[in-house]
Amino acid sequence: MTGFSLGAALSRVPPYRLYGRVTTIQGMLIEIGGVQHALSIGGRCTVIARDGRRVPCEAVGFRNNRVLLMPLGSLEGIGLGCKAEIAESDSVVYPDRAWLGRVVNALAEPVDGKGPLVEGKQGYPLRAAPPSAHARQRVAGKMDLGVRAINAFLTCCRGQRMGIFAGSGVGKSSLLSMMARYTEADVTVIGLVGERGREVQDFLSDDLGPEGLARAVVVVATSDEPPLMRRQAAYLTLSIAEHFRDLGLNVLCLMDSVTRFAMAQREIGLSAGEPPASKGYTPSVFAELPRLLERAGPGTGAGSITGLFTVLVEGDDHNEPISDAVRGIVDGHIVLDRAIAERGRYPAINILRSVSRTMPGCNTAAENAVVSRSRQLLARYEDMAEMIRLGAYRRGSDPGIDEAIRYQPELERFLAQGKGERATLAKGYEGLQKILEGPGSEPR
Repeated sequence: MTGFSLGAALSRVPPYRLYGRVTTIQGMLIEIGGVQHALSIGGRCTVIARDGRRVPCEAVGFRNNRVLLMPLGSLEGIGLGCKAEIAESDSVVYPDRAWLGRVVNALAEPVDGKGPLVEGKQGYPLRAAPPSAHARQRVAGKMDLGVRAINAFLTCCRGQRMGIFAGSGVGKSSLLSMMARYTEADVTVIGLVGERGREVQDFLSDDLGPEGLARAVVVVATSDEPPLMRRQAAYLTLSIAEHFRDLGLNVLCLMDSVTRFAMAQREIGLSAGEPPASKGYTPSVFAELPRLLERAGPGTGAGSITGLFTVLVEGDDHNEPISDAVRGIVDGHIVLDRAIAERGRYPAINILRSVSRTMPGCNTAAENAVVSRSRQLLARYEDMAEMIRLGAYRRGSDPGIDEAIRYQPELERFLAQGKGERATLAKGYEGLQKILEGPGSEPR
């Protein structure tokens, strides 16, 4: 195939093979003996089922001089005595520019029916360490995400990491698709981790569209796949983003969702014998989250990875363990509110509960003043919203609240945006300024 290097492939072929045997199968765990000294945590092994099917596995622990493996495929056909072949190399992927417009699974295999992938020259570990904190560039320069509410109130900078926190069915996927389609980033890398199988094609065809897919790489691991595949999809997404970052490009990395990554890690940890901690999540979950999220951010050169990671808030509790952990790692959070969605305003972003920590430093003093003034008006109205709806507030009682009531309809219209509508960064601030200087304003 085009781009294939026979010499590079031959150089990765080992001079000999090591084999072990399956000794125990319990749940999703496979124990093998005879090769415990040749494997380490994260090492790869291929178990050969009785029908000849090869099932890739990963070492997740050790017990009684046996290696504990978890499969990246189905256990069907695997029994006691089956041969286990040690993989020849660590988990490495070889991305290339030609991957743009392609859809791959967690093993970096094409699933879009467009033929084989071009193999890049440089390998990127799936579990790479983030760049050194002292060698990284600083977060600088605004990133136009094409969503008016985010551009104006929650401006995202190149190399920033933001969490999108929402319950199920509040519009996370739609918001991601708008950003993927309308962003000014050079490349978009999208990780669909634990996604519903029926929604993948809908997202690719309807939400992302040909225009968005042409400059994107999509990694898919559906909810029915083993936990190792779901976890690896998240790692692969960051590895591909790191490849484009090292080419000097500004990458927008979108992941839906970090919660399903954490759930996959919880399944792996519990199977390997880890004790459950907060709400059943194992300690390794809270160790893996920063290792994954810290890989996004500015690089050591001109390229950067701007990361937006969705968090599925269980039971609409924004203080549940994963939400709390992610919020402490990222550089800002966007909260989608079910009550706003129920009254028909999309995207259902709760501006007052959302924040971009890098925005004030990237904005001019005039832009910060416009945003601050608009937030004050929204906050005043929200404080009295129930009394206003019930008719218990009498106009003229408080000039500040009267002012907020006058501006509220225009601000609500500003925050609403259809999926097919694009909003630029500059027009966002202009729109806010026009609202504040419009008919509802009074001489000050």
